[in-house]
Amino acid sequence: MSAPISNVRPDPDQVLVDIADYVLNYEIKSSLAYETARNCLIDTLGCGLEALEYPACKKLLGPIVPGTVVPHGAKVPGTSFQLDPVQAAFNIGTIIRWLDFNDTWLAAEWGHPSDNLGGILATADWLSRTAVAAGKPPLTMRDVLTGMIKAHEIQGCIALENSFNKVGLDHVVLVKVASTAVVAQMLGLDRDEVINAVSLAWVDGQSLRTYRHAPNTGSRKSWAAGDATSRAVRLALIAKTGEMGYPSVLTAKTWGFYDVLFKGQPFKFQRPYGSYVMENVLFKISFPAEFHSQTAVECAMQIHATLNARGLRAEDIKAITIRTHEACIRIIDKKGPLNNPADRDHCIQYMVAVPVLFGRLTAGDYEDDVARDPRIDALRDKIVCVEDPAFTRDYHDPDKRSIANALTVEFVDGSKLDEIVCEYPIGHKRRRAEGIPLLEAKFRTNLARMFPARQQRRILDVSLDQKTLEAMPVHEYVDLYVI
Repeated sequence: MSAPISNVRPDPDQVLVDIADYVLNYEIKSSLAYETARNCLIDTLGCGLEALEYPACKKLLGPIVPGTVVPHGAKVPGTSFQLDPVQAAFNIGTIIRWLDFNDTWLAAEWGHPSDNLGGILATADWLSRTAVAAGKPPLTMRDVLTGMIKAHEIQGCIALENSFNKVGLDHVVLVKVASTAVVAQMLGLDRDEVINAVSLAWVDGQSLRTYRHAPNTGSRKSWAAGDATSRAVRLALIAKTGEMGYPSVLTAKTWGFYDVLFKGQPFKFQRPYGSYVMENVLFKISFPAEFHSQTAVECAMQIHATLNARGLRAEDIKAITIRTHEACIRIIDKKGPLNNPADRDHCIQYMVAVPVLFGRLTAGDYEDDVARDPRIDALRDKIVCVEDPAFTRDYHDPDKRSIANALTVEFVDGSKLDEIVCEYPIGHKRRRAEGIPLLEAKFRTNLARMFPARQQRRILDVSLDQKTLEAMPVHEYVDLYVI
């Protein structure tokens, strides 16, 4: 008979301690991180405004009980809702992720660190309005940017060496953990309470990835991050009451996260927490396409231009071969029927076929009225992916972090186009100088979807000026976006 498991309560897992010490004590000194966080903020909110044009997104928004308005609650940009911080986090998190068109982090695990903005902005706005009502100073937007940098770092550093998708878990577990830690700090929790809060995030039920993959791909992938970041706010508030945590939530034999959900393997870390992730984050600037396909879409746009210049049609194409990296094949290499927009925006064949045919790829191109064009599926059937091990190595190389794709077009007459190669998408750190003016133009376009010219100018005057934005009270900035 085996010896009973010791009931001596252990010291907290080192992973919990490191996260708590980072959010409570680490001072962000990188001006590049703050500048990038500002660009991330405007791009993320802009993408949320575009999502409000889609009824499938809007139907999920608002209070749980219709008509509820929370005094001093957090406001949801682009709407008239004022909600408790948990539901506001869900609303904000849902709109900013709906179209999958802002920042991305690619490593052993991928994801979108901007998803954490739902919990961060909702909490900061609620705390600011509550403070002002009590005659106290509000939080500033610099506090929001700091929270964004730290949430990016927690999510991204864990993702560097640890693949949750390979054990069937969705990457939003990292959104929940990162948002919980940062929101706990914003709420004023002490070190032990932050550790408790983070342990609650790990012990929580975690989402399966099945809604991102055939045959179940569906719209939950567009609100999963809103769910995770709002759950984080709830867990941080629970910890604030003094509720206990679970110190060996990761390492406990049999019952801990590692044994139950991670095949018994402890997490690995490539680097300590700092500001690396925000400084190196990827922006989706040109196309609302899953990031592993961004460079493929750039190549497809060039193919469209070449076909037009030579007087050729898609019907003249016999095959398109995509030389790519392993993660691309695992996630978005997809054959067979595509059942909804969420299915289409995670199919590289679809995301290449549309720009080859039409010279564009917009969020609207995933909708049924475009997808029913028979030319798209006909061309999709001619597109195949093959892995290039060198592309896969460069994808994981911390000095490169490329997301390479190369397209070769073969025609029915036996002729070919020269292969078109793109290693780094326009939203990559290596193309920042080229990308930021386009990111700002994208923000202007998204503001114009919702607001009159005067309101647009007020938002732009603050948002494009680092010093002015950082000094602005959070609630005053959010009020700029109220309908």
